[in-house]
Amino acid sequence: MAIVKSQTTDLQLVIETPQITTTSLVTDQTDTIVARIKGSITSILTNFHAGYFRLVKEEFLHHVGVNFLFVPSISGFLLLQSAPFFTPNNPFYVFLWFVFAVPVVVLDVKIYGQWFTKGKKFLSAVANPTSHLSVIGNLVGAQAAANMGWKESAICLFSIGMVHYLVLFVTLYQRLSGSDRLPKMLRPAFFLFFGAPSMASLAWQSISGVYDTASKMLFFLSLFLFMSLVCRPTLFKRCMKRFNVAWWGFSFPLSALALASTEYAEEVKGGGFPHFLMLFLLAFSVLVSISLLIFTLLNTLLPYNPISSLLSYLPRLSHQSNSTITPQVFV
Repeated sequence: MAIVKSQTTDLQLVIETPQITTTSLVTDQTDTIVARIKGSITSILTNFHAGYFRLVKEEFLHHVGVNFLFVPSISGFLLLQSAPFFTPNNPFYVFLWFVFAVPVVVLDVKIYGQWFTKGKKFLSAVANPTSHLSVIGNLVGAQAAANMGWKESAICLFSIGMVHYLVLFVTLYQRLSGSDRLPKMLRPAFFLFFGAPSMASLAWQSISGVYDTASKMLFFLSLFLFMSLVCRPTLFKRCMKRFNVAWWGFSFPLSALALASTEYAEEVKGGGFPHFLMLFLLAFSVLVSISLLIFTLLNTLLPYNPISSLLSYLPRLSHQSNSTITPQVFV
């Protein structure tokens, strides 16, 4: 406080000046930052509840989108088994297994419960190749449980997945009216036809401890389905005209089939064909994964992707060449 007195005796002027300290400045800045953080959090939560929650709800109710909700759990199970710093006896391993297994069981109750409680033609209307993701989620969870020594839990998830895989397999094989509701760009999901039995072969090997006859039967089934799809490239013609993130659907089933071939080659000691098949599938899987990585980088980093443009231009070029060529008659 500063007091200033005038020269006269009649008037006295008192002026108070507040003292500005460093502590008050820091307090004001802290309050401002806290207020901004609270405003940002409120805005994020508001946008989440207004937009993202609605999108998640629509995905949950969609006959194709609901199957992709298994993907985080499938990825988590695979990363959990491949992580070098997490052993099956580690408490974090057990905790993370429950974190990934609970969504799988909840989605199983939702999806499989609808299959046998709704109308007669409900399954034939909603079944599509992406429905195999629900089966794969149970099989990967069973494999992770078997690695911990939880044989009962592993058999439980394995049985749930395989029983509904048989139902789904028969339904998709019949090609009933209304079942062909998969968008053309998601045609790579057809590779899940052999991805599910390949994963089942590996899961049963983890449960039983040996690569027995059941695992071999599942491997041969997946190999047959793989050959059936590879021999029909026209099935994927329309989805391959332009790069799409759905192309990554080729990678996981091929990797599962390659891993199953390695287990089969190790079990069958004699003969060179199993080892040749193993090397071929491993090389093909690695080649596809590297190609997908290159395509993704080119499509993400470059504003103009010459490879995708060439792929989209070749069908038109061949169509034009066929339409312009006319037979010549020499007289």
